[in-house]
Amino acid sequence: MSTPTKIICFFLLSLFFSCQKNDSDTSVKNSTTLFDKTYLDGLGQNKKEKYLDSIGHLLKSKDNDSIVRETYLKVATEYFNINNLEKSLSSGLRALKLSKQANDSIRIPKALYYVGDCYQNSKRDSAYFYYLQAEKLYYKIHDYDNLGKMLFNKAYVLFYEGNYVECEVEISKALQYLKKSSNHRFIYPCNTLMGNCLEKLVKYDEALRYHELALRDLEIMKNQGVNKDVINNYNVISVMNICNLYDLKKEFSKSIEKLQVLLTEDLKKRSPRLYANVLSNLAYSKMKNRDYQNVAPMFFESLRIVDSMGIESEILYKKIHIGEYFLTQKDTIKSIETLKEANQLATKIKNSNEILASLKLLSELDKKNRLFYANQYIKVSDSINGVQKNAHNKYARIEYETSRIEDENKVLTKENFFILMGSFGLVLILILIIVLRYLKYRNKELQFFKKQQKANDEIYHLLTEQNKKIDLAKESEKDRIAKELHDGVMNKIYGVRMNLGFFNSLIDEETIEKRKVYITELQNIESEIRSIAHDLSRGSFFDGNDFNVLLSSLIENQKEFTKTQFNYLNEEMFEWTTVDNIYKINLYRIIQEAILNINKYANAKNCTVKIQRKDNDILQLSITDDGAGFDTKIKKGGIGLSNMKERTNSLKGQFDIESKIGAGTKIEVIFNLQALSY
Repeated sequence: MSTPTKIICFFLLSLFFSCQKNDSDTSVKNSTTLFDKTYLDGLGQNKKEKYLDSIGHLLKSKDNDSIVRETYLKVATEYFNINNLEKSLSSGLRALKLSKQANDSIRIPKALYYVGDCYQNSKRDSAYFYYLQAEKLYYKIHDYDNLGKMLFNKAYVLFYEGNYVECEVEISKALQYLKKSSNHRFIYPCNTLMGNCLEKLVKYDEALRYHELALRDLEIMKNQGVNKDVINNYNVISVMNICNLYDLKKEFSKSIEKLQVLLTEDLKKRSPRLYANVLSNLAYSKMKNRDYQNVAPMFFESLRIVDSMGIESEILYKKIHIGEYFLTQKDTIKSIETLKEANQLATKIKNSNEILASLKLLSELDKKNRLFYANQYIKVSDSINGVQKNAHNKYARIEYETSRIEDENKVLTKENFFILMGSFGLVLILILIIVLRYLKYRNKELQFFKKQQKANDEIYHLLTEQNKKIDLAKESEKDRIAKELHDGVMNKIYGVRMNLGFFNSLIDEETIEKRKVYITELQNIESEIRSIAHDLSRGSFFDGNDFNVLLSSLIENQKEFTKTQFNYLNEEMFEWTTVDNIYKINLYRIIQEAILNINKYANAKNCTVKIQRKDNDILQLSITDDGAGFDTKIKKGGIGLSNMKERTNSLKGQFDIESKIGAGTKIEVIFNLQALSY
């Protein structure tokens, strides 16, 4: 990929946030008596902070009115602009507290969204929570422009947590609310982020359409008098986004044509950073198009520019591209050396995506250390998948908890209403006692108690339904954890236990050393149990590695601790790279589980694992052993067999098992590689 999406979104967000911060509320025009913006702009950064501190001290002695609340928000904005997020957060929280005390429906959501901005890069879950609160309040007051902003901010958080599907949903909502808006400074970043999100979801044609819409927004912004340099910079970014898609679609000539137009001396003077990215993108597109003329100087010039600016994230991307370039020139030594530097830098700045990219390339190039890099790739990929899954659950919980609290508030409001109505009814009954005497009083009292009982029944029903939902969620989580423990950790524990059992009767030094190795493996399994949050439906740890080698290694390792002779057959040699990773991951887990069951129960002499590809789209796996077998009509499948069936069904496959007592067992799995649509 050429220009990293992260760089583009960084510029994108700076525009969007600057739009938000400068779009201040004009309802309090005389707030300049406490805050002089013109004077502040003429100060240096240190003096700006002192000036803002003095305003903060002055505001503490003022009464809570609209001028004070608005001034706190302006102070929070200026702290934010000089990158003092701690004081910006403090001012924003103070404005929020005062606005809630005054029930200021305009500034409560505004303060919430300012606080969310302060958490944007440090605590994204907190930022998401405050944006969500602001979103709901803007919806209530029908402020759809600001509602669109909050939806964009939520989408931005989801994008950087890897929740692209949910990001697409939030951006779609934002564009829906902003479709009648004339402020294209808000619509442009939404279209751009939607394009980047669809790119991640591999919907390239749709992504291209949104980036073209973003270019149209720039034309409208130009007519609205937006700063020319800002327009030009964002035009460059949008064109790079489009060229990104051309590269992904392998239309490199289109990308080269557009990028060459951008590469001007004016851009180099105005924005060296953008110039370096355009230069690097152009070199990358030419390299992919197998046009190597001047590619090396272009890469090294772009690296020199960002290196002089100390932008480590962009240095990283340039080095990975240079490593790929050396690979195209068959200079393996320089390629490995450059990619190792890139991997070290990616690890330093904790850029997980580029750690994976560099490990993938190194596993392809460095034959001597291929297995090491492949294992590292698997560990990092599993870790990322776990983090992304936790992030997905975290933001879903935020939405749920917010909704739950609102529902509880509605119930409390309803109870208060009934209490109020009951009190009124009680007073009415007391009056009726005097007017209608004893019989009318008894009649009204009976009606009152009936209403109260009905209210209690409704509340009880709501609580019962809520408890059912909680119980279902707990059971679902138990099943998921049981599956992960059984498929991953239990397989490893059994393997280690078999080896330790084999070496238990031997006391020579070599056996003792091997026993220590397996004890260390038990410690690794202990660590794995602590972080058992693998998202097995994601990840691409088989990319760049021969899947046949991984399967052969899995089956070959059984010789160390079992008497069963395992054979792996692949009747037709085909390219595993054409098979989606989701099939490979589940095939690997099914074979792993079957081998475990054979070792534990079958007492077989021979077992054959056979994979065939028929009619190009049909993948057939058969696992046959000559062991003890069992009666499939009597014996119910255990958790292992259930997991194999579940994995097969999740990919719309066919799972069959044949077994007779004393006649062995045969498991057959068939996948249609075109069954899933992405």
